[in-house]
Amino acid sequence: MNQLLFERSTGNIGPNVFARLQTTQLLSSFRPAPEFRFDGGERGNAVRDNRHGSVAPDKDAASTLWAHDAGVNALALERFDGRILVSGGLDASLNIWDLEQCGNPSKPHTFTPTATVPRSDKTHKFGITHLSFYPFDSAAFLSTSYDHTLKVWATERASLSASFSLGSKVYTHAVSPIASHLLVACGTQHPAVRLVDLRSGSNVQSLAGHAGAILATSWSPRHEHVLATGSVDGTVRIWDIRRAGGVIAMLDQEDSLGLYHNGLLDPSGKVRVRASAKAHSAPVNGLTWTDDGAYIVSAGHDRRIRVWDAALGKNTLASFGPSIKNSQLASVTMFTSPVGLTHPGKELLFWPNEAEILILDLHEGHVVTKLRPSTAGVRSTGGTQRTNKNRIASIVWRGSGGGGSSSGVAMGGSNIAGAIFSAHLDGQIRAWTPRLEGDDNEDEDESLDEASEEKAKKRKALDDVFKGLMGKKITFT
Repeated sequence: MNQLLFERSTGNIGPNVFARLQTTQLLSSFRPAPEFRFDGGERGNAVRDNRHGSVAPDKDAASTLWAHDAGVNALALERFDGRILVSGGLDASLNIWDLEQCGNPSKPHTFTPTATVPRSDKTHKFGITHLSFYPFDSAAFLSTSYDHTLKVWATERASLSASFSLGSKVYTHAVSPIASHLLVACGTQHPAVRLVDLRSGSNVQSLAGHAGAILATSWSPRHEHVLATGSVDGTVRIWDIRRAGGVIAMLDQEDSLGLYHNGLLDPSGKVRVRASAKAHSAPVNGLTWTDDGAYIVSAGHDRRIRVWDAALGKNTLASFGPSIKNSQLASVTMFTSPVGLTHPGKELLFWPNEAEILILDLHEGHVVTKLRPSTAGVRSTGGTQRTNKNRIASIVWRGSGGGGSSSGVAMGGSNIAGAIFSAHLDGQIRAWTPRLEGDDNEDEDESLDEASEEKAKKRKALDDVFKGLMGKKITFT
């Protein structure tokens, strides 16, 4: 950091380069922030994992706090102030959290819900599958559930504004961040994508073409009528909802040239798409776009993450190696670092890898860092112990000025303003913050890695030998 400041002060690097170097360093330095906890009124006793795989009771009193009793399955963070967080549980309950409750972010804080929506016949009956905020106003958010419904809520009152029955289990939904229309794309157990118009309050359109349930939906951040969807049939289809035929492209894992590009027509006037084109060889349950709309990222049960050129539809052949885990039959939330935070071509992908979060180089595929929680999904309630899988079900990122603010990472540091929040099926919401150089907690790591421990042992052995020799009186005859 001192070298960077020197280079900046002497004019060797400009302010934009300086900012990118610093934010890149912070993006790769996220760490667990157990000082921030979420108390939804549930109680239990946690255990802590050590490096050798054994567990022991967690003596930290905060480890008895849980956000949702049955597990947290979805999170949503409003994008304007990055203040309101909504969580959905497998027990069909909803909690609303105010992240500005923490008056002094340099001190530990336990968040409590500002409002709770319990399970009932008038709300959701089964587990929450996906949450999102209305993109232009944080006063409303949307939820979908295994109870076949999409619901719209008033954030401030935590009251139901509208409900839509879709007739099938709803796995995910998406709202365009830029569109003037108010269409919600819903992925359900039915093979047709359902479009719900919030303005008219009706199901206005179905996009037919997939051969199985829809597990992932994502609108383009550049073109308001373009939608990407992923299905259990392994295909990713790109739709223009204004067209009668709908589909304008299919992503093909064998295509690294972009041959099946939207706009290419055969002599009959139809879009040229190879019928056997598949993005993955197993169900596709994750889709996202980079915020400039240049790339699409897909994930599937074949334990592959693929990056696609959105303009050409070609596979960029980015390889993320064998460490990727993905086995849940549900939509996976992932996100990329905003363009401009890092140098061009050096964007990062944040991926919930079952029980850990991987921060990956988006284009090269290598692992930048791994984030692992310190507590396992085991707790004791009422004297009986039960084990919950500690899988991460959802992740969101908060910048200092909102959910995707570029200044959030640059200025966040150990502040709750620059943080990742993760939903876990053991019932907890966990926070992760970047580490600043000179952080007071920097030297309080739980343990050294194995290489450092080995070096320390060797150094101590050499010191002992040296002191032993120097402590003896040597005479020559």
